[in-house]
Amino acid sequence: MNFKKAIVTSLLACMLPAAAFAKDIQVGVSMALFDDNFLTTVRSAMQNEMQKESVKGQIEDAKGDVAQQLQQVQNFIGQGVDAIIVNPVDTNAVKPIVDQATKAGIPLVFVNRRPAIELAGKIAYVGSDSELAGRLQMEALAKAMNGKGNVAILLGDLANESTRERTKGVEAVVAKYPGIKVIQKQTAKFQRNDAVDVVSNWMTAGDDINAIASNNDEMAIGALQALGRNNANVLIAGVDGTPDALQMIKNGKMVATVFQNAKGQGEGAVTTAVKLVNGEKVQNIVDIPFQLITKENYEQFVSMNQK
Repeated sequence: MNFKKAIVTSLLACMLPAAAFAKDIQVGVSMALFDDNFLTTVRSAMQNEMQKESVKGQIEDAKGDVAQQLQQVQNFIGQGVDAIIVNPVDTNAVKPIVDQATKAGIPLVFVNRRPAIELAGKIAYVGSDSELAGRLQMEALAKAMNGKGNVAILLGDLANESTRERTKGVEAVVAKYPGIKVIQKQTAKFQRNDAVDVVSNWMTAGDDINAIASNNDEMAIGALQALGRNNANVLIAGVDGTPDALQMIKNGKMVATVFQNAKGQGEGAVTTAVKLVNGEKVQNIVDIPFQLITKENYEQFVSMNQK
């Protein structure tokens, strides 16, 4: 009798849907820093997508500290999470994170900042082509400059892949215009206040700057604040397509920005992690396209990057 009951129980188990036995997916997320407008939108998008996917997520702030981020990843592994999402502090320093996650057999998804490693197996990157952002930005500036003049570049965090690639894109476009020269290049760490200081110093030094290509919108807005009433004489373009930048384009204070889809990146990171946990095949690079924003088309982006 017990043997028959065991068979019946096994048959019933086979007939029940898999969802009846499924447990919630647990995901650990380490963000480079919370104190960043764009990354806050990425984080909010992840939280919303986790709710839709019935994913339990724990999101930590690495506060710009590589060692703290590695510790967070180690803690996630110790807690037995099903997947890990990382927005890396330093895109050149991710090998220990990759080694730890690989050893534990846990899928790893990088978001927004592309790590300087080969992506294979259960490791993926969800983000955008940073060099393209620089090219789109500088093409818009070159057009507004009528192909001649001096440009300064506001660099983001020097440890960040997007700083290097966006700058590379800007310089590639400048190389096509004999009449345009890069005369200044300095980091403001993606921060608005730092950009105010950098651009103020350029102005004090008397640099003849006709345009500023900023690696992100926060620094572009900092440049505007530093220039004050003189901003009409300097053409400025950013990257991200933040609500603040869209307002500056509407007011004619910025020439262009490049829309980086924070919502798409955040959602994509979560869905990619879920697919990896479920054993589905995913692309190792999930590209979220950049789009140029100018005064002609800014209105269609107003609702796309809200938190």
